[in-house]
Amino acid sequence: MSSPRTVVVLGAAGRDFHNVNVVFRDDPAYRVVAFTATQIPDIDDRRYPPELAGPLYPDGIPIVPEADVVDLIERDGIDLAVFAYSDVPHDRVMHLASQCLAAGADFTMLSGRHTMLTSTKPVVAVTAVRTGVGKSQTTRYLAKLLRDKGLRVVAVRHPMPYGDLAAQAVQRFAAYADLDRHQCTIEEREEYEPHIDAGCVVYAGVDYERILRQAEAEADVILWDGGNNDLPFYQPDLHVCLVDPLRPGDERRYHPGEANVRMADVIIVNKCDAARPEDILAVEASVREMNPAAQIHRCDSPVTVEGASTVEGKHVIVVEDGPTLTHGSMTFGAGVVGASAARVAGIVDPSPYAVGSLATTYAKYPNACGVLPAMGYSAEQIRDLSATIEATPADAIVSGTPIDLTRVLSVSKPIVRARYELREREPGLLSAALDAVLG
Repeated sequence: MSSPRTVVVLGAAGRDFHNVNVVFRDDPAYRVVAFTATQIPDIDDRRYPPELAGPLYPDGIPIVPEADVVDLIERDGIDLAVFAYSDVPHDRVMHLASQCLAAGADFTMLSGRHTMLTSTKPVVAVTAVRTGVGKSQTTRYLAKLLRDKGLRVVAVRHPMPYGDLAAQAVQRFAAYADLDRHQCTIEEREEYEPHIDAGCVVYAGVDYERILRQAEAEADVILWDGGNNDLPFYQPDLHVCLVDPLRPGDERRYHPGEANVRMADVIIVNKCDAARPEDILAVEASVREMNPAAQIHRCDSPVTVEGASTVEGKHVIVVEDGPTLTHGSMTFGAGVVGASAARVAGIVDPSPYAVGSLATTYAKYPNACGVLPAMGYSAEQIRDLSATIEATPADAIVSGTPIDLTRVLSVSKPIVRARYELREREPGLLSAALDAVLG
């Protein structure tokens, strides 16, 4: 027998694990030598455990920094580099490809055809072209439409396994206590808590075959809540993709966002209430050229502030969703919109007062200066977030994150929440799209 092809999988604790689980794990023709990690802090220098890696990997699979990939390929003579993460500019993908090719490895990406699992229940998938375009609010909106049709809906969220990977293989969230039991980070809570608030069970984890089979047992419809703009892990009966007229052109510049546009059945042009008309038209023309068969719907993303009178006339810190500001590259989110609507006296830039890991975040993502990214991948980052808030000379906080920050932070300044939901320009179109595939 010939020797197995050696593989390194470039990832960010999500798509990379899924690709190995469904394509490489049980195939003796391949040997996965390592994962590399990027985008998310503190996910390298550990191992994909043998409980998940399978019998071909009794010692598990090491996870190393992406910066080591060329040395790894050259040192171990790696045959194949598999790119497996998302929300990445096309030129960044090809620079990595060039590095891997020059080091001697083939370079590839796996398609949905080879990585999507098939469900026994109808699947509605929500994806996007960039982080921060409104996937979560759209998922919540679709979940309500489905529940209003009398259907049991279970959401399955794209992976966010930042802790004990073996313990996180299958996670089910139906109550706030589940968030504490699974030791969820702020980033995880931002995705799970709104589903719980709406009375929707949500699953996540690492082994998405096992997750799917458990979710099917309590669902009439599976709702794929696609994180980080990845391709769906499950074969959708209806694929809804969001594009962002506040970032026109990004629908063609990012991987795999462009692939999602080309695959989608329905394309939502979101944030039309905040975008320039010419940018809305430009994005619509762009996606129509890439996918002329898709339905295109315009939607708004209105922001409301709870307790606006608390911050009116005050100087405030605005806390925004972390990934939207980091690899999402935005300079503001719902918090800034809400602060303006609440007529605050001013927004105080917290970056000069940043503590610890927050100072590092600003150095890496200078676009985030002016607001405070809700970085909370670890207890240390949550402490740094609290300390930065306390050190910043402001009267109050406007939080644009989807969660109640008071559940994870203890600060002396009052916090008000800026909430945002999806609003169809032509109500009923998304319900009709669901009816067309559900019968």
